[in-house]
Amino acid sequence: MTGRRRALFPRPFQHVITAAAAGALLLTGCGVLPGTSGGSREPVTVMTWAPDRSDDVSAVQKAGVPVMARAYARWVNDTGGIGGRELRVIVCDEGDTALGAERCAREAVKKEVAAVVGSYSRHGQSFMPALEAGGVPYIGGYGASTEEFSSYLSYPVNGGQSALLAGHGQQLARSCARVSLVRPDTIGGDGMPQLLNNGLLAADRPKSTDILAPEDATSYDKQAAKALERSGGSCVTAVLGSRTETFFDSFRRLEAEGERVTVSSVLGSVSQPLITRTGGRNSPFEGAHVTGWYPESGDARWKEMRSVVKRYAFGDNRIDPDDTAVQTTWIAYTALRAAVAAIDDDKVTSGRIAATLNRGTEVDTGGLTPTLRWRFRDLVGASAYPRIVNTKVTFQVVREGRLTAEREGFVDVAEALTDAPHI
Repeated sequence: MTGRRRALFPRPFQHVITAAAAGALLLTGCGVLPGTSGGSREPVTVMTWAPDRSDDVSAVQKAGVPVMARAYARWVNDTGGIGGRELRVIVCDEGDTALGAERCAREAVKKEVAAVVGSYSRHGQSFMPALEAGGVPYIGGYGASTEEFSSYLSYPVNGGQSALLAGHGQQLARSCARVSLVRPDTIGGDGMPQLLNNGLLAADRPKSTDILAPEDATSYDKQAAKALERSGGSCVTAVLGSRTETFFDSFRRLEAEGERVTVSSVLGSVSQPLITRTGGRNSPFEGAHVTGWYPESGDARWKEMRSVVKRYAFGDNRIDPDDTAVQTTWIAYTALRAAVAAIDDDKVTSGRIAATLNRGTEVDTGGLTPTLRWRFRDLVGASAYPRIVNTKVTFQVVREGRLTAEREGFVDVAEALTDAPHI
């Protein structure tokens, strides 16, 4: 497999237009779409961004996100488009920087895209004002920035880290007498304990022990020792993003031989690719409890996505169907498809996309999420994150090196979210 890219349509209808100055790639085509009888309607152009390449070793890399977007467009266009409309995708590398995120957002406005779809960025303070000024909706972002859950032009498909933490407390309450929470010593981390504690307290468990940790440490021996001591041999959870792996490496070295404290985290800090890379069944995450947004990656409901990746990603090894960011992009494009299909006008604009979603267009994701709608009465009603509509999470556990369902179906955490602080 290679990272080579192929054009969207078979010859002679292929065009790949590169906007080098903006770091964007437009996949497009012309002529009659396959599966239509001619007279195709006006194309729909959208943008997807993510950090792809960066010289900064600490930067997040999500190259699979734009690969998924392009593969989705190839698949849709190969099967007649969206109601006869060709789907065109511009991708932009935001470089995991505030300036990069703002640059991509301004490019989206300049290109007059119908929406920004399935993107990943931690810099919502930079990109969301630009999108709001240009009236461009943000559909199905990964949820890495708080603005995605507050902007009136954002249409999230999951409940973000807040829902994961609220659900994680409920998951741990089932088997943990005491919990140590290791979290970042940041403003964002300050809201984590209450979210976790909401679930614990509802089951008459004591509050977690709050252990602060630096975000950029290369070792967490001090925090690991404290977490182990305060857990009383019960449960230790760490939510440190990319540093969660480093923490549990430190933690497992401190455990006494023959003893095994239950460890846990949430998706985004732990993922199937991480578990596989760190040894599978021999990884420090074996037996860990994990709260996620979607069914585990081996669930049959991901079959269609995997089939599309296999056929239309052309062996691009930057995409991993087990990656939650890639899965979120798939769901986001499913939402876009439903919105476009609901528009009767020949021309699809950003304003019409937003209006259609606001009126209550239903999005059936094939069971990967509950049915999604963004009417006012569908919103969770919490002042901290007013745009959340999906308050469901899943409980998973690592068995034999794979994330598997610990409990069937979704768990609703809406009640735990309504009184929780903003994080």
